[in-house]
Amino acid sequence: MRIDKFLKVSRIIKRRSVAKEIADKGRILINGKTAKSSSDVKSNDEITIKFGNKTLTVLVKELLDTTKKDDAQRMYEITSEKYERDFKNE
Repeated sequence: MRIDKFLKVSRIIKRRSVAKEIADKGRILINGKTAKSSSDVKSNDEITIKFGNKTLTVLVKELLDTTKKDDAQRMYEITSEKYERDFKNE
């Protein structure tokens, strides 16, 4: 499954177009390698996503073509969620 579709179906990112844009800017890693929006994702892959001041790392558990809101959590497990502090305001 393409990374942009996985992120949308799993509801990590709300819109596929946003997932595609983030991936094409080099802000998504699959198993430590920079991913493009067309990169394939498989079970047990580790995905790291850089959102502004937050870095989210998830482990892919299963791939589903469509999900209901309650089932989306089954697709991944959050392994790390880090926030960078804003030192400008100190």
